[in-house]
Amino acid sequence: MSNSEKHRPKAMETEFPVRYAETDAMGVVHHASYLVYFEEGRSHYMRELGNDYASIESSGYRLPVTEVDIRYLGSLMYGDHVRIRSWIEENRSRRLSFAYEVRNSVSDDILVTGLTRHVWTDLAGNVSRIPEELRDFFASNMV
Repeated sequence: MSNSEKHRPKAMETEFPVRYAETDAMGVVHHASYLVYFEEGRSHYMRELGNDYASIESSGYRLPVTEVDIRYLGSLMYGDHVRIRSWIEENRSRRLSFAYEVRNSVSDDILVTGLTRHVWTDLAGNVSRIPEELRDFFASNMV
């Protein structure tokens, strides 16, 4: 295993067809739809790890998005198949960040990259520290 592979974060991928509702009048995926794709990738990542949003909320915490960075390199069309690759980029006591690649499933071209930053809050919306067991859980899935 190369040194770069050793430090690559664990990533999850999910794939689905572009839906008509996600496109503009020309059949091109609307720029805002990529944020929905990020959420789908992030939700899939959490479900696959066995610690989805419902279980986090039932433990008394939420993880709202506080910042989004997105870079458009190309576009998808209605009928294309999209593959979202998601991974944890940063894990801190009060913040968690996810990174994303959006690819055309057929060509494998990277079309959009991005990052979402989240803060840990209690159910009342107050910023709080992540419980140690959750922090350790996410840390174990970074490498």
